[in-house]
Amino acid sequence: MLNELFLNRQSCRNFDGDRKVEKEKLERIMENVRLAPSACNSQPYSFIVVTQPELADKVGRQTQGLGMNKHCKNVHCFIVVCEENANLLSRTAGRVKDQQFAGIDIGLAVSQMILSAEEQGLSTCMLGWFDENKVKELLDINKAKRVRLIVAVGYASSEDKIRPKKRKNIEELVVYK
Repeated sequence: MLNELFLNRQSCRNFDGDRKVEKEKLERIMENVRLAPSACNSQPYSFIVVTQPELADKVGRQTQGLGMNKHCKNVHCFIVVCEENANLLSRTAGRVKDQQFAGIDIGLAVSQMILSAEEQGLSTCMLGWFDENKVKELLDINKAKRVRLIVAVGYASSEDKIRPKKRKNIEELVVYK
């Protein structure tokens, strides 16, 4: 079942502009995100779930600079991922081991987010291209915080077919010793 999620999940490039995401599904997704592992249980992130139509439209426009992310014009829900301060133990361990755990923790949480969405019949697209300052202004996010990622969430259009996965060969990624 989990393997099926891995095979079917893809970044949606054609959202159905007529269907909105049900609040119950978003709550389930965010509960699954809350359960994600993080270094020293620090959970150095917070999320803003944008579903208010006018605001979602404005956030979507901030992801569309220079011809990027045109598919976001039909998105009714965005989850904005903000980096928070890690707890003292995680920050200390990061300094001692020369690691930046927050980025890893955010990746784990977002992975659970997109798989939870897929499990519920929703599609997602992770967006790294956006005007961070304008997004902060729109959502009243403290200027000192970082917006690390925006995830578009919605229903795929019937025209958005599963594409073959183009990935490196396993031999390029894994060495057994």
